[in-house]
Amino acid sequence: MHFAQYYLDCLSQASYLIGDETTGRAVLVDPRRDIDDYLHDAEAAGLRIELVIETHIHADFLSGHLELARATGATIAFGEAAETGFPIRRLRDGERISLGADDGQGVTLTVLATPGHTLESICLVLREHPEDDVPFGVLTGDTLFVGDVGRPDLLSAAGHTPQDMAARLHRSLHTKLLTLPDATRVFPAHGAGSACGRNLSSETSSTIGDQRRFNYALQPMPEADFVRLITAGQPATPGYFAHDAALNRDGHPLLEPGPPPALTLDEALTARDRQGAVLLDCRPLAAYTHAHLTGSLHTSLDTRFAEYAGSVVAPGTPIVLLAAPGTEQEARLRLARIGYDHVLGHLPDPSAVLANRPELSRASRRILPEELAVRGPGLAPGEEGEAARRHGAEPARPQSADAMTTGATPADAIPTRPIPADIQLIDVRNPAEYEAGALPGARNVPLANLPDRITELDPARPVVLYCRSGNRSVIAAALLEARGFTEVSDVIGGYDALGAGIQ
Repeated sequence: MHFAQYYLDCLSQASYLIGDETTGRAVLVDPRRDIDDYLHDAEAAGLRIELVIETHIHADFLSGHLELARATGATIAFGEAAETGFPIRRLRDGERISLGADDGQGVTLTVLATPGHTLESICLVLREHPEDDVPFGVLTGDTLFVGDVGRPDLLSAAGHTPQDMAARLHRSLHTKLLTLPDATRVFPAHGAGSACGRNLSSETSSTIGDQRRFNYALQPMPEADFVRLITAGQPATPGYFAHDAALNRDGHPLLEPGPPPALTLDEALTARDRQGAVLLDCRPLAAYTHAHLTGSLHTSLDTRFAEYAGSVVAPGTPIVLLAAPGTEQEARLRLARIGYDHVLGHLPDPSAVLANRPELSRASRRILPEELAVRGPGLAPGEEGEAARRHGAEPARPQSADAMTTGATPADAIPTRPIPADIQLIDVRNPAEYEAGALPGARNVPLANLPDRITELDPARPVVLYCRSGNRSVIAAALLEARGFTEVSDVIGGYDALGAGIQ
């Protein structure tokens, strides 16, 4: 048997290539949209990809089933309950897929219908030989994760309440997956960081036995308690999820590879002014906060770039990339993985452009943790820069262009300014993070919800934002600035830097 897991850290997403080395027949499960790695590895192993199986209609990324079908002629398969805009093979509960020379021989996958995360969700029990008592493993999709289970409230299950879906999930877990032997390995579709659950482990595989013992959601409890537990405290849903679920269900244009075209500054600004394009700055945080085009949005390539971009940029919006030299193709690919194909081009070397046109740029307004936690909401007149000096630095002054390309914010690059007392203090973390501890007086508006809830904030009053570490708060600040808020600050280092003593 050939078995390979492909784990994409930036989306916390796993896909699987499974083949019978005797016959060369193979299936691919939950592929991403850029398929070259799969094709290369299949060819190297002497495998033919005959079937592409989706464990469910994904919402967090654009799947590659259409790209693979075009490249290989493979059939696309979903669970029996799936409704799609293109031809599929419907997989029934209990159906066996044999990759051997004859039906019932060789590497075998058995389909388990496991509704709960979505109606059409399935899991795949994998055996190297059909008669094996203990399966090699089970591909659990978004039904069971390492340390968690699938959330029951996403829009791909529209028309059913989260409570109804959670009850279905409970039955799927206990009547299907937990009946497998403890030694059966668990291979999920996602890991830590994914918004498809709230407590996912960084481990990318486990066993049924370990999950039975250690997964909080699999502990013995009445179904009603499970439903209450699983429907509470889920992460905010990024705005692009509904868009991707629809494209994965109805069909989408095939991925077009290649770098985005280079644009001049004037062309980028014209695209913004005439086409409504978003200027998306994906340089490291330090470069962006030092100087960025006024009105640009931000999410760095060294974070969960696509997910955060999909949280603050509406689907279908034209995009101009402001990327560090040599990273523009990677940025375009990551956006394509969530179905954001409208990249008009990129501005080469944005830092150099900004250095030559300082009148078009601004620096982010950031405050040190003690300015908020120790001194209260603001510095008295004449005290500006004191906090920076306590860190062994002078008050903020311009950086060199070289310093702007680094990934960390140097102490002498921190703009320290007085924060007025009449602030709106906004916590942009997810609800579970907020409930575990937050600053007194802070209002929870998760980053993924901010575009829809921005009218709750008063643009005439100062805003101070914080997250866990100081990344999401910068993304949120960029969005508010682009929407016309003039006094926006965020806390450097976020809640972690503020420390437990603030509660």
